[in-house]
Amino acid sequence: MPRNALRATAAAALAAALLSTAGCSDSNEQPEDTQSPTGQAAVQKPEWEACPTPSAAEGGGQAPSKEWQCATIKVPLDYARPEGEQIELALIRAEARDKSKRIGSLVFNFGGPGGSGITTLPGAAKEYDALRERYDLVSFDPRGVGRSAPVLCKSNRELDAYYAQDNTPTSAAQEKTYVDGIKSYQQACEKNSAKVLPYVGTTNAARDLDMIRRALGDEKLHYFGISYGTELGGVYAHLFPTHVGRAVFDAVVDPTKTSEQSALGQAKGFQLALGNFAQDCVDRGDACQLQGSTAREIEANIIALQKKLDTAPIAGIGDRELTQSAATNGIAQALYSKELWPLLEQGLDEAEGGQGQLLLALSDALNGRDQNGNYSNIGAANTAINCADSKERFTLEQTKAKLPQFRAASPVFGDFLGWALMSCTDWPVAGVWDTPDVSAPGSAPILVIGNTGDPATPYEGARKMVERLGPGVGVELTYRGEGHGAYNSGDACVQKAVNGYLLDGTVPPANRVCTAA
Repeated sequence: MPRNALRATAAAALAAALLSTAGCSDSNEQPEDTQSPTGQAAVQKPEWEACPTPSAAEGGGQAPSKEWQCATIKVPLDYARPEGEQIELALIRAEARDKSKRIGSLVFNFGGPGGSGITTLPGAAKEYDALRERYDLVSFDPRGVGRSAPVLCKSNRELDAYYAQDNTPTSAAQEKTYVDGIKSYQQACEKNSAKVLPYVGTTNAARDLDMIRRALGDEKLHYFGISYGTELGGVYAHLFPTHVGRAVFDAVVDPTKTSEQSALGQAKGFQLALGNFAQDCVDRGDACQLQGSTAREIEANIIALQKKLDTAPIAGIGDRELTQSAATNGIAQALYSKELWPLLEQGLDEAEGGQGQLLLALSDALNGRDQNGNYSNIGAANTAINCADSKERFTLEQTKAKLPQFRAASPVFGDFLGWALMSCTDWPVAGVWDTPDVSAPGSAPILVIGNTGDPATPYEGARKMVERLGPGVGVELTYRGEGHGAYNSGDACVQKAVNGYLLDGTVPPANRVCTAA
């Protein structure tokens, strides 16, 4: 499972489509504000025009409607050499409706890392429609993603085989196959993308954000970061604290945790969400399709299904089977939003009967595969960005030693997240930090939202982000709900607080609590 996955709304749409056919910088750098290469570069003026059809790396599909405009700007590949080779960043916007009350641009990053803002924002725009009254809604493909110097690794056919492999080896032979598979993937990334791999880390992406701000003509960056987008926003606030305008961090990555600690936190978070899903099913009585009179019994049946699929995959989509790895991915994907719980229930019920189409469709959504067998580059970019950031590298022996802790945290997801610690082993580029520096003295207030039921970015991360941003910067808001993120849940209390800050500049009281209806 990637560190953070596609947004749940995109996953639901992709699952439905599939079913219809299934039958280098250092983290200790000081704030840059006036002394960065971005401050010396000439301001660019984007040439906005009709958006093209999304590229394969962006996930394909149809071009957005005419209200959306696209453009590109140039940024240095290496900010240590600002006059050297340039790469293009792809941007998208929908202009504010009320030009007389326009505040500026509101720039979104929806997470991943590796998610395309060019394809995500138009699909999610209805959820943020109230903000368009006074802002141009803007997003972008970060460097290494989509149409912005994308990281490319394996072919579509090779990725089908890669994602079908056994990600929880139990013998020496299986361990060798697993390790060889990771090495083969990394070698393909280096072969096809060696030029960009050293420069796709979060620090450079934060510098790109400041270039985007300047190109948009805004004195301050007004920003909405979701999931990994909160880490990117935190690093931006550290580097450019006086450039921060009105900013919101939703579904917050804990900036105090290493990649290992984050993975362990995700294991606990996904297990918590699965337990909540199972209890909800039990509470619905006979309406629940799953076998089991308690949440624990439902979870035990899911574990039994995993074990069965480990040795005997079932029919999936076309000639592809539902493996243990794909099933676990599909389960995880459905836990990103409570709206997907009915699909998860149906998918588990069908898998018990030998039909794996729905769980495989959800797994495909997680991996960025469309119904035609084409992959976006979210997986490649996710790995490249994470490995460019984190210093941690784990040997086979070290990984195996940590598995008991992961299994204790989650009997369903622990093995998968534990073995995934090897994703950056032998990566051709060294990482730069243990944890990112997000201290931002002098920044404007940043609204930080934590969701108590979030599987991918556990609730505790919001408080840690507030603490690390520093006194007078982070303002915590708690949402007692389910799923990944809070604003996109539609909760009126959360949206009132966020809209009040972004639209009117009203900072909500610290530690406000919103409870899902």
